[in-house]
Amino acid sequence: MTALTHLDQTGAARMVDVAAKPETPREATATGRITMSAQALALVHDATMKKGDVLAAARIAGIMAAKRTADLIPLCHPLPLTRVSVDMAADETGITVTATCATVGKTGVEMEALTAATVALLTLYDMVKAVDKTMTIDGVRVIAKSGGKSGDWTA
Repeated sequence: MTALTHLDQTGAARMVDVAAKPETPREATATGRITMSAQALALVHDATMKKGDVLAAARIAGIMAAKRTADLIPLCHPLPLTRVSVDMAADETGITVTATCATVGKTGVEMEALTAATVALLTLYDMVKAVDKTMTIDGVRVIAKSGGKSGDWTA
């Protein structure tokens, strides 16, 4: 079993030293879902929420969050992101958010993709909570990553 990389020999938290790693193209995709009532979905779909275009706000929030991941997650390396996309797909019971982040760097972008997806979902919740207090957010996870020493992985 691989040891936890963010702990030193004494168990103290540490930032992983990536200086010796080569820079490679890296990409990660994360997803999550928010379920909501049909009434709330209709308001989101028709862009008739009092707060404005809910999907546009959530998309921008997710992109901004990816860019600030190192400010939010302790020990996370700041990365020069080359691309962030946040896509949303609605169905009859909710909205699935899929966020993809890319960089050319020494460490992966899984945390950035997870942060983008999560903050987009939280923004959806915030903008719709006046209409539906029963919403749930779940299933947030990495579904694909590529690049780096460990190579490609897909859920």
